[in-house]
Amino acid sequence: MNKNTYTTVKLAKGEMHVYDFGTMRLHAYKTNDLLSNEVFIFEKNNRAVVLESPCFFDNIQELTDYVKDMDVAGMLVSYHGAGATFLPNAPKYATQNAVEFSQTGGGNALIQNFTQAFGSSFDASVHPITQVIQGGKVNIGGMDFIICPTADAFDVKIPEINAVYTHMLGHDCHSIVAGAQHADAMIAQLEEYIANGIGLILTSHYTPEDLKDAQTKIAYLQNLKAIAANCSNAGEFKSQVQQQYPSYSGENYLDMTTGFFFSK
Repeated sequence: MNKNTYTTVKLAKGEMHVYDFGTMRLHAYKTNDLLSNEVFIFEKNNRAVVLESPCFFDNIQELTDYVKDMDVAGMLVSYHGAGATFLPNAPKYATQNAVEFSQTGGGNALIQNFTQAFGSSFDASVHPITQVIQGGKVNIGGMDFIICPTADAFDVKIPEINAVYTHMLGHDCHSIVAGAQHADAMIAQLEEYIANGIGLILTSHYTPEDLKDAQTKIAYLQNLKAIAANCSNAGEFKSQVQQQYPSYSGENYLDMTTGFFFSK
């Protein structure tokens, strides 16, 4: 599936990119919120499974209206646990580490930070998980999902449409890279996608991407490591990265990456 082969549905704030795979449709919701969040809906035989949740109240209302005629069989809640006013009665699926990430771990710390930053527009309530799942195959609404636990939460493979979901990619924006070892792990993951010929890569903060984008990201990560190895301090590193990638978005993520590579 070509990442640009979709039908666009314009909404009041965000927009929906609908990919038709024949037996299954993918609705990729571009929220246009302050965090550039994406939410994915898989639809088959009039049933739907939602992956991740919007977390701003206006997006929650907008997406609630969009799915009102769908039979939502469940929601996979991985890295984005906030926004619990969205589909409160739908079954919520997550691994135990994802539950802890959103309730007491790093995800919850982010939720608190976002609440302070965005105020009443942000829904800080955390989705209560009704189904704790393990790694491996889970069938929800007649659709198979392969759950792949990660350090914080879980990634998802959707074999029927040859797609994967992971937290971040973004071929022309900075990502949070927690040092050289983390960069190597990200490279290995992307190389696995390439080796397996994955069609679409879905992420929490970017529209669907493809293997060409994965290769671009690998080159960026390799170069990031090389820049860090040749810099003596954080300021020099950040300046070099900015010079080499002047059009990249995600300046806040670059700040975090800089802190990881040059921690005090």
